[in-house]
Amino acid sequence: MKHAARSLGTTVASLAGLIGLTLAAPAASAQEVNGQWLTQGGKARVNIASCGAKLCGTIVWLREPNDEAGQPKRDERNVDASKRNRPLIGVPVLLGMSREDSGRWKGEIYNAEDGKTYTAFLTPMSATEVKVEGCVMGGLICKEQRWTRAR
Repeated sequence: MKHAARSLGTTVASLAGLIGLTLAAPAASAQEVNGQWLTQGGKARVNIASCGAKLCGTIVWLREPNDEAGQPKRDERNVDASKRNRPLIGVPVLLGMSREDSGRWKGEIYNAEDGKTYTAFLTPMSATEVKVEGCVMGGLICKEQRWTRAR
């Protein structure tokens, strides 16, 4: 009987430890999204950093930073005509990301390819990968990219 009680106690302690690690992992990973990330396909590098209590991400590097005329690429497709002349390097793309209880971040993402802003989710997958989703229709339809930590 003593042996069974000790086994049960060890099993309960092990399970509690696993549950604790599982619950702690999303919070720890969420804090680790700060830094520079290479977008899927390696076209851009985005710096993710705190902006107050939220996270924001800004384009800091482009594989092809200049247009055909050798000038810095501009935000030509922005729906806000007053922003169409700004260089793409320096444009905020992750906007007002707030951490949810699940460890995922929710906010908005600006897509310079079509000039529109969408609902976004940022989910840490590992220390070197995040899943970035841009969504329409309240999150019913999403497109996903995997970004890798820049070295």
